[in-house]
Amino acid sequence: MNEYTLVFLKPITLRRGLVGEIISRFERKGLEIKALKMIDMSRDIAEEFYSIHRGKHFFKELVESLEGNKIIAMVLYGRSAIKVVRTIIGSTDPIEALPGTIRGDYGLDITENLIHASDSRESFEREVRILFPELKLEHLNT
Repeated sequence: MNEYTLVFLKPITLRRGLVGEIISRFERKGLEIKALKMIDMSRDIAEEFYSIHRGKHFFKELVESLEGNKIIAMVLYGRSAIKVVRTIIGSTDPIEALPGTIRGDYGLDITENLIHASDSRESFEREVRILFPELKLEHLNT
């Protein structure tokens, strides 16, 4: 089943010059980029995006790692895109991520783990409204 997912490359990815390498992995897998943009991440956007983690011990550090920095956000489309992308990026903790995955190959820190990807259709729908408020979901297939 074809579906959409949202991915964003965290500021550490931009600082390390890994943007092209990571995007090319998704393209080589056969996923289609439906939307792509650079965003100046404000505290408000970061807090809204990660609001599901509000109250957890890592929330403040997560928000602060994004606040005032640039991210690259994209909407990807393809067969089982959510599962495929999460397999490509690897475990949230880069120490546990398998070699060959993005986090396994390039990550060391759990907060600055290079990349975020939606974990479900519901997450995608919530997240895309935050990072792509101008995007209408029904127009993605064009």
